[in-house]
Amino acid sequence: MHTAMTWEQICDDPHLRDLPFKIEQDRYGRIVMSPARYDHGRYQGEIAKMLGLLLPGWAIPVECGIETPEGVKVSDVAAMTRDRDRRYRGVASLPEAPDICVEVLSWSNTPGEMDEKRRLYAAKGCREFWTCSEEGQMTFRDANTGQILTQSGLCPGFPDAIRLD
Repeated sequence: MHTAMTWEQICDDPHLRDLPFKIEQDRYGRIVMSPARYDHGRYQGEIAKMLGLLLPGWAIPVECGIETPEGVKVSDVAAMTRDRDRRYRGVASLPEAPDICVEVLSWSNTPGEMDEKRRLYAAKGCREFWTCSEEGQMTFRDANTGQILTQSGLCPGFPDAIRLD
């Protein structure tokens, strides 16, 4: 009996629409869910708002599904040029990663998991991989090498910390 679903089936399933969890797939097509706390969503919103201000003309998707060899992974916030965005309107998940992929960390994330996501996104075209700690501290990395950057090369005005006031 085959129980794995495609990403499009997951997105269209009415039973999975309003779950308070982030849903991704593993390499076998199984659903993986991660609980998210209230501040997680607030950080996503603040990061998306700031990216929108600093990168006018770019698309800033939140909860962006990205097809990888290890299943569909979901970036908390992403940024890509409008030209790239236009190519994928209406799809359930992106066949290539946005230029910037941002993960808001929670207690359940491990460094190994984040490094795996960085490598998977880089293999699909991501140029920078950012993380936001539970305290709002931003870390910018070159997606291909994993090297920590003092600031983003694609969005140099982005602050090194997000404050939730």
